[in-house]
Amino acid sequence: MYDANGKSGLNERLAQYTPLVRRLAHQMKSRLPDNVEVDDLVQAGMIGLFDALQRYEEQGNQFETYAVQRIRGAMLDELRGADWLPRSVRQNMRKVEAAMAKLRQQLQRPPTESEVAKALGMALPEYHQLITDGAGHQLVYYEDFHDADDHEHFLDRHATAAAGGDPLEQLAESGFRAALIDAIGELPAREQQLMAMLYQEEMNLAEIGAVLGVSASRVCQLHTQAIARVRTMMREQAWTGAA
Repeated sequence: MYDANGKSGLNERLAQYTPLVRRLAHQMKSRLPDNVEVDDLVQAGMIGLFDALQRYEEQGNQFETYAVQRIRGAMLDELRGADWLPRSVRQNMRKVEAAMAKLRQQLQRPPTESEVAKALGMALPEYHQLITDGAGHQLVYYEDFHDADDHEHFLDRHATAAAGGDPLEQLAESGFRAALIDAIGELPAREQQLMAMLYQEEMNLAEIGAVLGVSASRVCQLHTQAIARVRTMMREQAWTGAA
């Protein structure tokens, strides 16, 4: 229960961090298909912000860092619940990832776009359109990392920090993070550069396109392709038990 002052203070805090919610929503939207509405992400994010304000206790971490985790988590929950990506697109992206995995084993290097397109029996423009349609497939679902024989889950194996800590912090400090860094390190140089600009420097697609000399839509294609490669390599590590 809140008294009048409590409600007023909560409303002020919500208003204070609303721009953060909108910024995160637009960042996420830039990597998703056109049918996803940014307003839906904002609405979900505001729920995450409210939850963060309710739950936060001073523990040495800045509130904004904690809130970003809650806001993004709420947005991801909204996307999962809405089943926003058509099944046919998911199936096509799985075919792309399967082709990438097979070629990588054969070539002992990341395959080029032309090689993946050829393996799929497509012309390069057709492959590019398929990748464009698959924007947003890069969201990693827990179920993605079970193998056919239902072996131990990759995320479970790498999130073994002591009980009672923050799960996100445990995951970030575990072998999963190291495995992810290794996978990104095996990307082609331009895709590594793109990932650094997008996730470390938090540049938008237009800014990245200006650096790479390509359009924002091409950046989106390359990003989707890079994440498909990372998912493929992470699955390989899940099945082999590599760290």
